[in-house]
Amino acid sequence: MPDNTLLVAADEGRFNTPSPQPTHLSLGGNTNRISSTDATGYNSLTFDGKVKQMEEVMDSLEAKGFIPSELVETETQWFYSALGIDDLYFRSESVESIVNHILSLYAGKVAAYSRDDKRLEIRLDRESETHAVYIDTSTPGVTVLSGPRYEERIDEKYLNSSNPEKAYRVETFRSSSQIPNTSQQLRCYFVYQCDFVNPSPPADETDLAIISDKAFLEKVTENTKQIYQNVVRSVMERTGPVIEMFDVEGTREKRLVVGYRQRSAVGLFSALSDLYHYYGVTSARKYVEQFSNGVTVMSIYLRPLPSGIAESGAPTDREFPPIEASIYQIMKEVSLLYCIPQNKFQVHFIKGTLSLQETIYAHSVCIFIGHFLNRLGSEYTSLASLLDSNNPIHVEVLTKIKRRLRQETFTSEYIFEIINQHPELVRALYLKFANVHYVQTRGEHDDFRPTLSFLRLKIERVLSDQEIHDLIRRKVSNDHQAMVMDAFMVFNKHVLKTNFYTPTKVALSFRFNPSFLPAMEYPQPLYGMFLVIGTEFRGFHLRFRDIARGGIRIVKSRNREFYAINVRSVFDENYNLANTQQRKNKDIPEGGSKGVVLLDPDHQDKATQAFQKYIDAILDLLLPAVSPGIKDPIVDLHKQQEILFMGPDENTANLVDWATEHARIRGATWWKSFFTGKSPSLGGIPHDEYGMTSLSVREFVKGIYRKLNINPANVRKMQTGGPDGDLGSNEILLSNEKYTAIVDGSGVLVDPNGLNRDELIRLAKKRVMISEFDVSKLSPKGYRVLVDETDVKLPSGEVVDNGMIFRNTFHIRGGQVYDAFVPCGGRPEAIDLSNVGKLIVDGKSTIPYIVEGANLFITQDAKLRLEKAGTILFKDASANKGGVTSSSMEVLAALSFDDPDFLEHMCVKDGVTPEFYKAYVKATQETIKRNAALEFEAIWREHAATGKARSIISDELSIAITKLDEELQRSELWDNIPLRTALLEEALPNVLLEKVGLNTILRNVPDSYLRAIFGSYLASRFIYESGSSPSQFSFFDFMSKKMKALSK
Repeated sequence: MPDNTLLVAADEGRFNTPSPQPTHLSLGGNTNRISSTDATGYNSLTFDGKVKQMEEVMDSLEAKGFIPSELVETETQWFYSALGIDDLYFRSESVESIVNHILSLYAGKVAAYSRDDKRLEIRLDRESETHAVYIDTSTPGVTVLSGPRYEERIDEKYLNSSNPEKAYRVETFRSSSQIPNTSQQLRCYFVYQCDFVNPSPPADETDLAIISDKAFLEKVTENTKQIYQNVVRSVMERTGPVIEMFDVEGTREKRLVVGYRQRSAVGLFSALSDLYHYYGVTSARKYVEQFSNGVTVMSIYLRPLPSGIAESGAPTDREFPPIEASIYQIMKEVSLLYCIPQNKFQVHFIKGTLSLQETIYAHSVCIFIGHFLNRLGSEYTSLASLLDSNNPIHVEVLTKIKRRLRQETFTSEYIFEIINQHPELVRALYLKFANVHYVQTRGEHDDFRPTLSFLRLKIERVLSDQEIHDLIRRKVSNDHQAMVMDAFMVFNKHVLKTNFYTPTKVALSFRFNPSFLPAMEYPQPLYGMFLVIGTEFRGFHLRFRDIARGGIRIVKSRNREFYAINVRSVFDENYNLANTQQRKNKDIPEGGSKGVVLLDPDHQDKATQAFQKYIDAILDLLLPAVSPGIKDPIVDLHKQQEILFMGPDENTANLVDWATEHARIRGATWWKSFFTGKSPSLGGIPHDEYGMTSLSVREFVKGIYRKLNINPANVRKMQTGGPDGDLGSNEILLSNEKYTAIVDGSGVLVDPNGLNRDELIRLAKKRVMISEFDVSKLSPKGYRVLVDETDVKLPSGEVVDNGMIFRNTFHIRGGQVYDAFVPCGGRPEAIDLSNVGKLIVDGKSTIPYIVEGANLFITQDAKLRLEKAGTILFKDASANKGGVTSSSMEVLAALSFDDPDFLEHMCVKDGVTPEFYKAYVKATQETIKRNAALEFEAIWREHAATGKARSIISDELSIAITKLDEELQRSELWDNIPLRTALLEEALPNVLLEKVGLNTILRNVPDSYLRAIFGSYLASRFIYESGSSPSQFSFFDFMSKKMKALSK
């Protein structure tokens, strides 16, 4: 039977089991998992004025005359008694409001008589800033797509945005009996703004007596309070949701309790209804409680559908399992729902045509296809082969064609429409995916099936690749549809491991074999690729070697138009940044990597949540599991242990401490080295405080002045990236040129006579933008234009219409005179083929010297044009490597020390810096300057000998070093113990060897990392000395000298 592959555990050799999750799933089964006999979990408040109020309501109804007098008492009694409305409602609402509600309900009954089907539909809602009431007719277990979707409105208007400053609690009840002659009941929702005991408690406060809403404390039973207390504590200790289940004594009801941090699961309240409806379960009561420490807890009382409902309201082709079995599937899938509460294909789930797993699988693949469907085609490849890649005009044409093809051929909307039309193909393709990655963890007792959560009457056969190919051709209408559905198979074939089936998770993560990327578009092959998908974001992590390091950046979008642009470019930007990192990492053990997190347009304020989910989801695929039921085994087709080394980048500098601590909490033995750029208290070496990145840039700037015998004081200098940034501020502090222009986030500052140096130093030390520059210190020719200014008149008489546009284009503005340009900030590709011509006049560059401190500021083709026009230019991969060298040294120290020694010698405690730390920072600075000087001399020497562009030489050096490095790591030289020992002693910092000792380093540092040190050091020293194209005897001669020195 084909489903046997689904019902047996995968071969043990395929497993890499993830870690104990900081989320929590409790599957029950113990004696203490039974709720006490207080079935609702809440005390019924007694409203002493209820009888008197009811009399006033009847009097008002009588006076209005809409309801016949003989029915007033009946309708009022029905409203007060039969609907199960809590006394809190009657205590909170005015007589007039209650009268209006009763009239609306009566009007619905009257309207039903005029319908052919006699169906009663009641839609009653009243919303205000502080509370809301919703009442509607509802068939248990059925989500009505055409209805008012009150739960979605509650999510959008009240719950999604709830936070300690302004939060809302919800109580919802289903009437205890059905409406006469129908299968319907009345569902009532009551929303109240919270009034907390302490609205601003300490960040780690968990005592419900302090953080609760006052009305909640008044009503909650002691049993429920204890349950909530435990859940709140668990939420504060974890990243993701806490999921608990309790049997309600004496009934078949199950109480599902879900706790999570506020604003971390948008739309979860309504999505949970879709989930348990899918399993043939309905809710009797639901409560959403908020706490002022930022925690939300939902409590849902689930029961089987009333008999006869399936025939009268629910789809007739569905067969539901008993609630005793389905509750466990619901609990498992809450975690999946938490990751993506509202997926693109939710309607198919609500209708029952696809399961939750299938819709979220389709959602994930839809995102994948949007980034990777090869839209260029063979025609583009043929055209590219005919054109001259060295001709800038040809390159520009190809670039424009590529951009247009990617934007216009397959939009995300078009891809969605195609997938949405073919749920039957999604089912077959999902089964293929599940057949590989789903793991049976409960043996023969596991009722869970990868497809439709065991609800299908028979397990469908897993189709072969050829059968799926043929099925797609039979079902689709055209080639475009076939391309999209074929991309599902590309996805399936290249996923090496995923947390999709892990019981608890906060976002979905997929580790791919990136071999599907077309070489024409991505000529440098990737080693590893992660895709992470959450409700607030999507993110990638790319690396070019097993041992690799790079920063994680968060990309925000000003509006939906910018988001659409960012979606199209995010992977390419990630790839290019990692590739640049790979080239600049040439003389350190780590290869290049980069991570990019793109925030969804509706979640631009959730950078922290997105980052935490991104990190946690990747950790799922790196760490072994020790907690069955919380983290189960995953199928690992990669079959190799992986360690990622990360660091700060845009919008993440303040988050790396959390990531470091989180890796430690989750049991990562390599937590100390997981992130660089962390606080000194955690052993980090701050780049900005010690000017690490700027030291490398300055070596190249000073090298130009030294070679050309230029006095820096006479150099007129322009800089993008102002005194508020790491690179910009340190460049100001370390330099001695005459600044004539600085551009930063706040605007443009110019003075042809030279900006006041003392004022610039003041700003740099204070880390503020040029908007705080004292303009009284400008000369008569100087000026400042801020981004929010308009109609600014310059000293020349020119009027600047728009400060933002002026700032964004100033670096390519003509008519300016600069000797040196050092980009220290700005968006990638700020200078490209389309605008570089503005810096070239009569074939000659207007800027003689450029040292590219900011990553990817100038495109490669634009660099070549500038160099051809006479600019002496050193690219980012060479100049901006001080930071990566510092980070590499930080990783080395973290790996070398045992935990206690690391805490003693590398962690600043109570403001006291260990002596070793100080010495290690100095050694790191010297290493940065030495490596930069070696590369500068190698590039200068090779350019003088060959006339090649320095930008090309930089790349050739990187490629030569990387290639030789990889060969050396695999060579027999590593097995030469005396040589290996001697080279490691030469490569490792003396201060580290003296403190830790080589033997301890060899014991603590992974073998793969030691090989990387050996290879990168030997390769970089040889290539820097011999050039990027050495003769076949050069290495022999180089090694002979090394061996000779070793023998002495």
